[in-house]
Amino acid sequence: MVDRRHDSSTDRTGFDETKNYLSSALGRVVPRSVARRAVDVAVSTDAAEYAPDEPVTITVAIRNRLPVPVEVPTSTRRAWGWAVDGVLEATDERLYVCAEESTLAFRAGETKRATATWNGRFRRTDGDGLDRSVRADRGEHTISAFVPVPDADERHEDSVRIRIR
Repeated sequence: MVDRRHDSSTDRTGFDETKNYLSSALGRVVPRSVARRAVDVAVSTDAAEYAPDEPVTITVAIRNRLPVPVEVPTSTRRAWGWAVDGVLEATDERLYVCAEESTLAFRAGETKRATATWNGRFRRTDGDGLDRSVRADRGEHTISAFVPVPDADERHEDSVRIRIR
């Protein structure tokens, strides 16, 4: 049994990774404009319909469509993100993400997968600084996933619609 807390193959982005120095070096050769267009994002959920407060498992797959390694520049240290109805991580709390640019490295044809769980609620911050958890309304909701590239016009994003009954 592997203790994931001390496993170096899981990085800060939630992807299982082992460092491949040759791929990293080759990935820097591909022009950034080509590397940005090489990435494809897909998001899915474990079901299409949920009961109120039922957890929603969100799976994000980010794929390098090229047969060569690439490094995709990101506008923040966040390699990817998710949102519900346009609300980042289903909260209006201020999220502290380093604005420093970073890169997301892929091997040739590699697909990186990560999961997140939404509890079916939105976290709201009141004017007095207190926060509360608000159940999502019944009906349709859009869950999206993205890679934050520096040029907003080239942002890689996908979305899926779910229903809360």
